[in-house]
Amino acid sequence: MRGLLIKREFLELIFAGKKTWEIRGSRSQIRGLIALIESATGTVVGTCTLDEVVGPLTLKDMQANAKRIGCKAEDITSKYYKNTYAWVLGNVVRLPRPVPYKHPSGAVIWVRLYPAVVNKVQT
Repeated sequence: MRGLLIKREFLELIFAGKKTWEIRGSRSQIRGLIALIESATGTVVGTCTLDEVVGPLTLKDMQANAKRIGCKAEDITSKYYKNTYAWVLGNVVRLPRPVPYKHPSGAVIWVRLYPAVVNKVQT
C-alpha cells in the first residue's frame, strides 16, 4: 500500500467531505486504496481510494470545481502548477488512532508502507 502525504489543513477538509480533489502537478498511475499521511507527523491518519486523475486543468476548470478543491472560486486566481491535475478521492475513512510509520529519506508525495503498517491501517 502507498501513502499520500498531505498537509493537516487539507486532510481536515478531506475528512469533513469538503474536499474531494487533491490538486497535484503531475498525473498518477496509482489507483485504488491508499493511505492518507499527515505531513511532518510520521503517522497514517486515514485511508481512501484514488479513483481517477482529471486534467490537465485550466484555471477556468479549477474555478468551476472550486468546491471539490475545498475552496471558493474567487480564491483561485492562478493555476497551482504548470500542469495541474485533480486526483479524485473517494471512500474516505479517518483511522480511530494514527498509525506510526518510518518515513524514508526523500519521500515527498508517496511513501511505500511496510506490511506491518498496512496491517494496522487495514484493521
